[in-house]
Amino acid sequence: MALSEIDKQLLKRCLDREPRAWEDFVDRFVGLVIHVVNHTGNSRSLRLAQQDREDFTAEVFLAILADDFSVLKRFRGASSLATYLTVIARRVVVRELLKRKISLLPPGESGIHSKNGNGPVPSAEERFDNRDEVQKLMDGLPQSEAEVVRLYHLEGKSYHEISAHMSIPENSVGPTLSRARARMRRDAMGTSSMH
Repeated sequence: MALSEIDKQLLKRCLDREPRAWEDFVDRFVGLVIHVVNHTGNSRSLRLAQQDREDFTAEVFLAILADDFSVLKRFRGASSLATYLTVIARRVVVRELLKRKISLLPPGESGIHSKNGNGPVPSAEERFDNRDEVQKLMDGLPQSEAEVVRLYHLEGKSYHEISAHMSIPENSVGPTLSRARARMRRDAMGTSSMH
């Protein structure tokens, strides 16, 4: 979808620093950013606390403002502005999750809880208490699956970007991730039962 006239004008107003342009920009895209924050948490089986959602939303808008709107200046209009901002927002949220190690902490820490709510026993994914543990579990995967996991979970790449990077069909990325996660879950269960 091409850049709409409304978004083209809004973009121009922001870059020209016109009065109320930033407020109009935030009003137009805050719902989209909140959706991306929630979706990114859900895709990692996390239920984000309200404070975390607000923090991540603020981080996305700060990233857009950073360096005199450099994110908006890089936009070339090859897609809709909403599509472009979805990719930016997702990268920011994944980066923040990794920085805070939220996706790698057991439930109860950082205000994050397992959606399954089954008490003190964390799921396999939640037992990844650091990147070394994730890396160790990835080492047990076939090389192509490990690369897809790395690109998606550690670098925050989209299915489209992974498809282009690895020269594989885009519709095979999801099933590859599912297989890899299942294998990592089994490996994590195996190692945790040995402790």
